[in-house]
Amino acid sequence: MAYTFTKDLETGNQLIDTEHRQLIEAINNLLAACSTGKGRSELTNTAKFLQEYTAKHFSDEEKLQIQTQYPDYQNHRRYHEEFKKVVAEICKKLDTQGATITLVGEVNSAIAGWLINHIKKEDVKVANHIKSKS
Repeated sequence: MAYTFTKDLETGNQLIDTEHRQLIEAINNLLAACSTGKGRSELTNTAKFLQEYTAKHFSDEEKLQIQTQYPDYQNHRRYHEEFKKVVAEICKKLDTQGATITLVGEVNSAIAGWLINHIKKEDVKVANHIKSKS
């Protein structure tokens, strides 16, 4: 099941929304590969992309939070750090165990689920704060 970037995922910040779309697209590419029996081969590309892109995206988000003096910055940053650890752990498993079906499922549930939840609950708060400062 592919994820759709719906209105409830929009933060209203063009940079953040563009980056969220790219992250969701990477997850959807993995899911599409799984549906054609190529999930294991696509997993390496997805994991590497997620590791690099989440670091960039989180940095961009955190800069905006600092610039606008977001009051819950420390907690939001902690969520990002915890997520980066999850992605790093998946990459480590990929290196040691190879691309397994179990790991594909883990990416889908741990990564995609976390990302959608984080956007809806946390990033929307950040976006509202940024809007209030404009």
